[in-house]
Amino acid sequence: MIIESLDLPDVKRIRPRIHGDSRGFFLETFNARAFADAGLPTTWVQDNHSRSTRGVLRGLHYQLHAPQGKLVRVARGRVFDVAVDIRKSSPSFGRWAGAILTEEGQEMLWIPPGFAHGFLVLSDVADFLYKCTTLWHQPSDRGIRWDDPEIGIEWPLDGPAGARMSPQLSPKDAAAPLLADAEVFP
Repeated sequence: MIIESLDLPDVKRIRPRIHGDSRGFFLETFNARAFADAGLPTTWVQDNHSRSTRGVLRGLHYQLHAPQGKLVRVARGRVFDVAVDIRKSSPSFGRWAGAILTEEGQEMLWIPPGFAHGFLVLSDVADFLYKCTTLWHQPSDRGIRWDDPEIGIEWPLDGPAGARMSPQLSPKDAAAPLLADAEVFP
């Protein structure tokens, strides 16, 4: 595995070695020794799988009192994945990092606790998988508005013929507060 930092040093891109031939492919999505050597978690308590269609934007989500670290990847399709540092004490507070994750590349992102997370589906369908370091805790569930101008995420929303598309949001995500009004980490 190749593990590298994105624009935010705590957010890591993990590129597995893909072994393929005419029969298909094989890859490791987790190796405890490689993860431990890179300072990444080796214990996971929950696996999640979501399927979404083109233009669906999920996020920006986090858990305030039971923060989750997430190891995310795309098993089918293509997404633009984003992490936002929401730790007030961090020098990168309010900054974001993003990467395109694809089924062909099988890239993964490590999003540590203290970051909000979201993704935009760029393919007709995407199966998005993620491992979590803590269980989902509904009372801690929070969100930040996906298009907060202070964060300035550059979502790839260009549609056919250069027209700007509007993402499909859940009612919860559409009503999420701006970062300035959200409960965040110290």
